[in-house]
Amino acid sequence: MAVTPTRERVNPEKINTTPLRRPEWIKVRAPAGETYENLLTLMRSKALHTVCEEAMCPNMGECWGSGTATFLMLGDICTRTCGFCDIKHGKPALLDWGEAERVAQAVKAMNLRHAVITSVNRDDRPDGGAPIFAMVIRRIRELLPGCSVEVLIPDFKGSVEALKIVMDARPEILNHNVETVPRLFKQVQPQDNYAWAAAILSNAKKLDPEVLTKSGIMVGLGEDIEEVKAVMRDLRAWGVDILTIGQYLQPSKKHLPIVRYYTPEEFKELREYGRAIGFKWVEAAPLVRSSYHAAEQVRALSIVHRKLYGQT
Repeated sequence: MAVTPTRERVNPEKINTTPLRRPEWIKVRAPAGETYENLLTLMRSKALHTVCEEAMCPNMGECWGSGTATFLMLGDICTRTCGFCDIKHGKPALLDWGEAERVAQAVKAMNLRHAVITSVNRDDRPDGGAPIFAMVIRRIRELLPGCSVEVLIPDFKGSVEALKIVMDARPEILNHNVETVPRLFKQVQPQDNYAWAAAILSNAKKLDPEVLTKSGIMVGLGEDIEEVKAVMRDLRAWGVDILTIGQYLQPSKKHLPIVRYYTPEEFKELREYGRAIGFKWVEAAPLVRSSYHAAEQVRALSIVHRKLYGQT
């Protein structure tokens, strides 16, 4: 019997659902405009999903208005039940092996300079769906030479074999979000493991040191700023080049509550700390999400990498 997808994440009786008053520095604009509507039509015509919509990203209007989006692959039903995420979860359908072609064709139709590809978790498969990531990277390169590719991958339960499938396709940026501090892992993402995140990010650099690596952290779930800095030091030790830090925003009362809002000054402190400990690029602000300014990152840092590895 098929399991009906649901968005419920946590037991409402166990959390305080009284929302904090949203501060003045957090303003989300509703998506609108001709470019946004054209992109929406394109996605629907190719039966594609975006994490922008599924995860209710606050930057969707800005990013779609400029003609960029983060494609969501491996279906739209996740096998995990993270307390912060609005993507549906349940029993996923069989992998759609034509999905990689449709994503690549959409990237070509949009004439993107930088494509961001992510996916739901597919714990029903030993390879976590890694082959489709590799397929879409290679197909984008065939259809649109010069378009850089960033992949935001699941943790693949720490599998080096699955990671190698993706790394062999040589994306410009390999991204995996650690999301929160170790103390809150089981509350925030109960089926995830901090050690798996460490394995994916550190092994990515071992498999191909030329590929830029990236990770992201949400704040406001109950951690303190020193715990965030400790995770930042871990990420640097794993060789991560790019870091994003943003404020957690509760998608609904069924999701984990916001414990507190970080101030712009605190985000500035984290941004400056990240640069001081060696990250090549740090995005830290209330509405920052993983793919925010992704095109700018790869354009700026790829020049540094080419010089570092003696490429022209």
